[in-house]
Amino acid sequence: MAGKFEIYEDKAGEYRFRLKAGNGEIILASEGYKQKASCENGVASVKKNAPEDARYERKETKSGKHMFNLKATNGQVIGTSESYESTSGRDNGIESVKKNAPDAKVVEV
Repeated sequence: MAGKFEIYEDKAGEYRFRLKAGNGEIILASEGYKQKASCENGVASVKKNAPEDARYERKETKSGKHMFNLKATNGQVIGTSESYESTSGRDNGIESVKKNAPDAKVVEV
């Protein structure tokens, strides 16, 4: 099963997206957007920027776990990963975003 973007409205009334891998695991999540169109633009930006390795900011959390941000060409964060126990887990997450995002379908939930 291919990856997909899910667009949804959160409890605060903001629109968000999450990218799920083929196995249903969330591999990237967005910030909240006031407008649905802005959220859709965020999805388009992820699709465009995901293949570029230089767009990934690899970080360590305060608790010693590993995560990443996907950034647009202007340096703005457009998606954030979950926390991973290891750098290899994080790097696998990045590869999954690179593989799934460009062709992922978009659904509203």
